[in-house]
Amino acid sequence: MSIIAAVAESLEGTLALNAGIDEARSRDEDLVIFNLGLTPVDPSDVPAGIQWRVIEREGRGDRDPVDALLDEIADDPRISRVVIGLRRRSPMGKALLGSVSQRILLNSPVPVLSVRPDQPE
Repeated sequence: MSIIAAVAESLEGTLALNAGIDEARSRDEDLVIFNLGLTPVDPSDVPAGIQWRVIEREGRGDRDPVDALLDEIADDPRISRVVIGLRRRSPMGKALLGSVSQRILLNSPVPVLSVRPDQPE
């Protein structure tokens, strides 16, 4: 079985990767690092003992990264869970721009673990 971490070029992406590493370790599963961005992912933080692979995007001409992620999940029956990072967004921002995380949450055929940065009290 495998955990797939959806990693963006942001703090939330770093949190998703770290949570994916923790989840893979605790469940004794492989880790798939799915790059939602265009800058190559640095997997150097993945500790020894965890089997991992990276799925990179090839450029702006690629198809929608959410569709690509959902297709990867559908094509690999070993994927048991998706890990994503969340950011706080205003209602207007959600209405105008949509949300990668929201689309993954609503359309994933496997359970989704969402993480977010600590919120100020």
